[in-house]
Amino acid sequence: MAKFQFRLDSLMKLREAERQQRRIELAEAFHAESILRQQAAQLRQDIQEVEKLSRVISSPGRVHVDRVLETHRYKLLLKSQAMTLDQKEAQLQAEIERRRTALATADRDVRVLEKLRERKRAEHDATEFKRELKQLDEVAVQRWGRDKDEY
Repeated sequence: MAKFQFRLDSLMKLREAERQQRRIELAEAFHAESILRQQAAQLRQDIQEVEKLSRVISSPGRVHVDRVLETHRYKLLLKSQAMTLDQKEAQLQAEIERRRTALATADRDVRVLEKLRERKRAEHDATEFKRELKQLDEVAVQRWGRDKDEY
């Protein structure tokens, strides 16, 4: 039986490599998203701590105006950083969606070639089966002819 050779194997390998690259890129984007979320959580925690400190230093009694202003400025800085992180996260979500779409396209391209390869393999196997059956029939006819001549 002749060995099956898919003519588009090199293209299949290229498409599989591209799909793997898209998976890596998507994983990197997810990792960046995780880092951003950690940073955002840390900023939220810092803002809460500053608000708590602000309440303490603004409590009735002696008030240190400079300290209140300093705390307020720091809180504004943290909120500004939080807004920047929110913008980055929105951009990252768009990038994740783009990379997810690219991965889906690459995966579809590979599956199309896999289906084509399986169909060609089935055609090859059917052709080989018919060829072998024809050879067996010829051998049987030859043997039958020899056996007939011997009687």
